[in-house]
Amino acid sequence: MVKKILKIFRWVVALLFVSSILCVVVYRFIPVYFTPLMLSRCFEQIGNGEHVKLYHSWKPLKEMSPSMPVAVIASEDQRFLTHHGFDYQAIEQAAKEHINGNKRLRGGSTISQQTAKNVFLWQGRSWLRKGLEAYFTFLIETMWSKQRIMEVYLNSIEMGDGIYGVQAVAEQHFGLDAKDLSRSDCALIAGTLPNPRRFSSKAPGLYMRKRQKQIEKQMTFIPAFSEEY
Repeated sequence: MVKKILKIFRWVVALLFVSSILCVVVYRFIPVYFTPLMLSRCFEQIGNGEHVKLYHSWKPLKEMSPSMPVAVIASEDQRFLTHHGFDYQAIEQAAKEHINGNKRLRGGSTISQQTAKNVFLWQGRSWLRKGLEAYFTFLIETMWSKQRIMEVYLNSIEMGDGIYGVQAVAEQHFGLDAKDLSRSDCALIAGTLPNPRRFSSKAPGLYMRKRQKQIEKQMTFIPAFSEEY
């Protein structure tokens, strides 16, 4: 009986392993139209008695404003082009601040990690989810280009209440196409990403305007994002 259970367990693990790799390979080539985060937000809205809001349109990176990837790199992950999925310097700094009693914890999550989490996993802070996040981050860094990681990230990231991706936020908050967003628009959108349901790019307050200017300043030190990465 024990041997049978172990055999089934091994088959399940092997199946999950193979299917995870297949998913990563498939998403290397086809658009990501729906994610676990979108599903969980829809259930939250239903549970709160609200109408379901889901705005999302896939947009190739070459059809977005060239300032958009520069803005999110400046805001979220300035070593995106040089690390391999994990920013160990940011992780070390976050750990030091936590040890020193800093109550406002700094995030060490890279764009690659956020992409892995949003596309393949559920939301949460369990050790299991963090372990799977590291696993999928390794896979996409191995099998995708930086260009593809950025493209999927900018199409799947939450950018407002029921708003996912650059094209959707451009339409809903600016009345524009993603390719027509200005440098300042992109900086403002990037500034909301730590908490896009709290901070709005549609009705930014003083704090968001300050963040926008800071990100625009940082963007001057970030190289243009090209197809070579």
